Amino acid sequence: MWPQGAAFVALPLLGPTLVWLLTHHWMSGWCDSLRKLPWCPSHRVLLLVWTAIYSITGYASYLVWKDLGGGFGRPLALPLGLYAVQLAISWTVLILLFTAHTPGLALLHLMLLFGLVVSTALIWHPINKLAALLLLPYLAWLTVVSSITYRLWRDSLCPEHQPQPTWEKSD
Repeated sequence: MWPQGAAFVALPLLGPTLVWLLTHHWMSGWCDSLRKLPWCPSHRVLLLVWTAIYSITGYASYLVWKDLGGGFGRPLALPLGLYAVQLAISWTVLILLFTAHTPGLALLHLMLLFGLVVSTALIWHPINKLAALLLLPYLAWLTVVSSITYRLWRDSLCPEHQPQPTWEKSD
């Protein structure tokens, strides 16, 4: 398992690593502004969870690759091709959220990503049940990120829904 498994676990981490290296100085205020949601984790927690999720999905993709005989032949085209597409969309979501600060576009990509992860799990299930089950925490995390993103998008469109600072009185 060592060289191939490590490669499958490390590959998904390239996206968040590059996003962090290029944008970490812009992320310090993520969810720390006056409109912070009480349940919104800090940017460090967001990145740690994304890292764990990417590692788990990378391992799951390794299980599928191994069970289909390894290599990169035709049987792997759909299961790993769909995984590659959802990985690219996931990296795009990180860029849209952390770099471009466009929660509306990120929300659209998150909805697409949710469907792709469900599709990936359904395709992986007959190949390797554990690999499919390992995508469940990813779906749970996408639900959390989608709700945060929706709130950020709504607040950017409707400033009246933004929480008021405690030192200001509303009329």
